[in-house]
Amino acid sequence: MDSRFEQTFATPKPILGMLHLTGETPAERLDIARRETEILLANGVDGVIVENYFGDKDDVRHVLEWLEERKPDALVGLNVLRDHHLAFELARQFRVDFIQMDSVAGHLRPEEDADFAAELAALREGVTSLLLGGVRFKYQPVNSGRSEAEDLRLGMQRCDAFVVTSDATGQETDLDKVRRFRTLTGGGFPLLIGAGLTAANAPEQLALADGAIVGSFFKDSYVDTGIVDEAHVRELMGVVAGIRHQPVAARAGAAE
Repeated sequence: MDSRFEQTFATPKPILGMLHLTGETPAERLDIARRETEILLANGVDGVIVENYFGDKDDVRHVLEWLEERKPDALVGLNVLRDHHLAFELARQFRVDFIQMDSVAGHLRPEEDADFAAELAALREGVTSLLLGGVRFKYQPVNSGRSEAEDLRLGMQRCDAFVVTSDATGQETDLDKVRRFRTLTGGGFPLLIGAGLTAANAPEQLALADGAIVGSFFKDSYVDTGIVDEAHVRELMGVVAGIRHQPVAARAGAAE
């Protein structure tokens, strides 16, 4: 039977576009999110992630309402920064196919981590959304006192796929880190590139990963403060179309 990841993402190596909710007013943020969604989906992006990167929690709700009404067949993800409780609350109210959390293991001291694990398990009960989690994710502290391998093993129990980044938004994800995560997780656990994917590095990056989350490259300025640009989306998705069905190069070696 297919994994939950494969059941959610029927297309190999899914590309998920970020809606950062930029804009000066709630009306402008919703309008930009609508226009960006139309561009992303029309040009082959597999799903969108609604994130309160620039907007607030009300903006997230407004975009989810619009997506549910106007894009019922779109794959919809959600990342509520600094409030994962709200993410699960919204996933109970709206059709949310997957939730992203920047860290599911490694960021807390041992005395805090047990409570976090129990809380996360309780939040996931009754929520069908896939959970994409981070371990040693950009901007996240490492306070566990455990090895990377130990944090990854715990993370595998808490989420359905890992999102892998280097140290910053827009920074190319370290392929040695992706290889290491692949080996330490046994080869079969899904890994998504979480930052820095471009048309130039996509063949190399996606040769080692099961998909990617893209924000900066899709923007007119190639940085997170910009607006999604159709030419950039077409450029990257043209490259992705040619490599989607290639097997993950690192998987066989990791499983040996």
